[in-house]
Amino acid sequence: MENLKDGKDINCAWENIKENIKTSAKESLGLHELEQHKPWFDEECLRFLDQRKQAKMQWLRYQSQSNVDNLNNVRQCKQCKQTFQEQKEGISES
Repeated sequence: MENLKDGKDINCAWENIKENIKTSAKESLGLHELEQHKPWFDEECLRFLDQRKQAKMQWLRYQSQSNVDNLNNVRQCKQCKQTFQEQKEGISES
């Protein structure tokens, strides 16, 4: 590689390498389609899961008592649990 002096050149080189690896892998291995294992998992479930993830990340960054309380409240969210349960039951009845 040529002499990379600034961050822009390094980022450009990295993107180039990354794309080459992805292209080579796709050509040699083929594209694998992901299969949805939980058909009941929809956008609403994803939203609740993202809330929990954000609360955990906030707690990991700043371990204050208010962040601990927020994380516990999000984890124990009755609406979240009810939504997941209703989605699961709806699919199993079909």
